Amino acid sequence: MRKKIFYVSLIACSLTGWSCNNQDTLKQTTSDPAELITQMGFNSLGFLPASPKVATLQTDAEQFYIRNAENHQLIFEGALSAPQSQKDVNQTIRTADFSTLTEPGTYYLEIPGKYRSIDFDIQSDVYNEPYITTMRAFYLWRCGMAVSGEHQGKQYQQQACHLHDGYDDYLGNPSHQRKGTGGWHDAGDYGKYTVNAGVTLGILFRAWEAFQPKLEQLTLNLPETAPGYPEFLKELKWETDWLLTMPYPDGSGRVSHKLTRQHFSGFIMPDQDQEKRYFTTFSSAATADFTAMMAQAARIFKPYDADYAQQCLDAALNSYQYLADHPENVNFEQGDFTTGGYQTDDADDRLWAAAELWETTGESRFLNDFETRMEAMNYAVDQNWDWGNVGNLGVFTYLLSSRSGKDAKTVNQLRDNTIATANTILEKSKQDVYARPLGDMYYWGCNGGVARQVVNLYVANQLNANGQYANAALDAIGHLFGRNRYNRSYVTGLGYNPPLFPHDRRSAADGITAPWPGYIVGGGETATDWVDDQDSYRTNEIAINWQAPLVFALAWFIQ
Repeated sequence: MRKKIFYVSLIACSLTGWSCNNQDTLKQTTSDPAELITQMGFNSLGFLPASPKVATLQTDAEQFYIRNAENHQLIFEGALSAPQSQKDVNQTIRTADFSTLTEPGTYYLEIPGKYRSIDFDIQSDVYNEPYITTMRAFYLWRCGMAVSGEHQGKQYQQQACHLHDGYDDYLGNPSHQRKGTGGWHDAGDYGKYTVNAGVTLGILFRAWEAFQPKLEQLTLNLPETAPGYPEFLKELKWETDWLLTMPYPDGSGRVSHKLTRQHFSGFIMPDQDQEKRYFTTFSSAATADFTAMMAQAARIFKPYDADYAQQCLDAALNSYQYLADHPENVNFEQGDFTTGGYQTDDADDRLWAAAELWETTGESRFLNDFETRMEAMNYAVDQNWDWGNVGNLGVFTYLLSSRSGKDAKTVNQLRDNTIATANTILEKSKQDVYARPLGDMYYWGCNGGVARQVVNLYVANQLNANGQYANAALDAIGHLFGRNRYNRSYVTGLGYNPPLFPHDRRSAADGITAPWPGYIVGGGETATDWVDDQDSYRTNEIAINWQAPLVFALAWFIQ
């Protein structure tokens, strides 16, 4: 385990404050460097030329400058906003709005006579490399094969792991091993969980359907594990290959809730984790999520491998039939296990499964199933959602589908509720001093919630494009990369002063000080309790269900 040390990432340009005698002559100030990194919060990835550009500052100044980082020329001058207080963060702040600066270049923000920011870029491709890094993080999460990658001059690698996945002891066949290799490690631990794969793949498949032309153009430099597939889908197929091992071997259509050891491992590399791992008993939610994922895979993979797509569809139909024959909710019982529970009732999961099978097959029985369930759920569209309530995935597939036959009342209700929910998100973002779309809502993994709200905003933008939804999505990204109370990026290896000690076994055990790159950490359970400490799993863990919406958000704005 790495030794804990106090560390502040100081970028060289942020160590020097500058004030202005006139527009052509500069002198160095005596600002304390610590003040430079605690008083300005903005998107440290940079800004798109035509997008809003706002920084949140703790200052009593009334004026700010934007200067060219190369020659210090004054480019923009503006007045800071009036002071605004916010209770949850216990701060009074001002904002600097320089949205009208659209010229590409590298700049810094200066408070005359006091301090300056780090350099930032205004470029059309500021999100391209962050997208690649966060998407490649899934490759680095792969289980069952050796992986390696370089980031900022450091080489990250692990040996092939968990090659004996898994055992059927809990399915009534003691000591019997069958294929369960592959997939992604779930989070900072090495388990693999069907329910959490659901919301993760659901969002990533949605990203492909939304942004395919752009995603096809960016190289992820992945190994050739799925010949003929675009790289984005190549990565998703690694997970679906594993998921196809999760149904019970009796052909019933039931799907194991997870594949893990009985208890979490210590902070060791994955190939050193040699304890026996088991297919667990099923849950109806896991079975429904599996159905939805396989239905998505069937239609999205079909152009690249029709036989594999049919295999996915057959698996989806088999599990759907089991659910139809067994309408009761069945929760997973932890029993001997203390690894992640992911306990959830199945109403939303069954709704999502029906939507995806209808979109894939066009069969009216699935459409009727979805619309009946949707009516029973009062046409709900959630603003805050995750693995435990995936109904939005079904709603969004239904609304964005070009298939005919949809019920007009259902369409209108869902369309109105989707836009109303997005408007609530938009309003919360506008009212928050750091443009946080969740407002004052905090919980375990809430940074993932911030990213997931971008999916809501995207769908609303497709239904009623007006520019505000895209701007709010950019504000959400900005919050995650530095416009927050800590003025730090929440994503390892990206942006300013990113996390150094995520709750991640590889990062702790690999002997490299810098953590594995591209992973979003969960964030505080209150506005003020996030700590960059690997032992703080409630605030600093990484997880696939938080990572997927971050990829989605960045994919929206890549060029």
